[in-house]
Amino acid sequence: MALDNQDILFASLLGSHAVGQIERFNSIQNDLQKHVLPPIPFLPFKNKSGVGSADLESLDYNAQQLWQADTPLSEAQQYQPTSFAFDGRNTKFLFPYEPMLTISSGNTIAESNVAKQGDAFRGTVKERWSANDWDITITGVLIGSMLRGTHEDCFPRKKLDELFEYLIAAKRIKIFNAALEPLGILYCVVYDYSFPFTKGENVQAYEIKCKSDDAFELLIKTEKANVL
Repeated sequence: MALDNQDILFASLLGSHAVGQIERFNSIQNDLQKHVLPPIPFLPFKNKSGVGSADLESLDYNAQQLWQADTPLSEAQQYQPTSFAFDGRNTKFLFPYEPMLTISSGNTIAESNVAKQGDAFRGTVKERWSANDWDITITGVLIGSMLRGTHEDCFPRKKLDELFEYLIAAKRIKIFNAALEPLGILYCVVYDYSFPFTKGENVQAYEIKCKSDDAFELLIKTEKANVL
């Protein structure tokens, strides 16, 4: 059995015991290629039929329209859009590319250990409990309008500035999401946020950690008793 460069690389990664399986793997791959659609090329002109070598040679690879990114989806086009807003403002910040939300919560339990309880009882006495805040983690990306070019053309600076205004605000934020409404989550407070390294000239990932914020009546009104 003759091995090509790809087979040698495969054997070096999986070990010598995999060499005997290469021929079987190749036959499976050849059979799958008969039933699976071929990969779609990245550049849009390759998807068009009837494109010859003359068309490829005349194509300007530095043309601006060739490197334009997909336009962000509107709120109506998104399945489950997420938005931030401030009280008293009519404008909202719509996350342009639908982010992923992770929602979690729990209970705070007050426990007491009973001394000399013997073998009849085990564990602690749970005296009272309260529901914790909802923890909300928002993960997504911001994408610039150009795939390739200068930093000013590619990096999504405008959207990042709009989002950052909410992240540094010293007040609670209105949050809109269909998954949060049944849980009664209308407001949140930002606790942590990060912008990790992201591959791509026009892409910036983010992760925002929030907690729900309910309205509490901190002042209790009582009727003044008559004093003789």
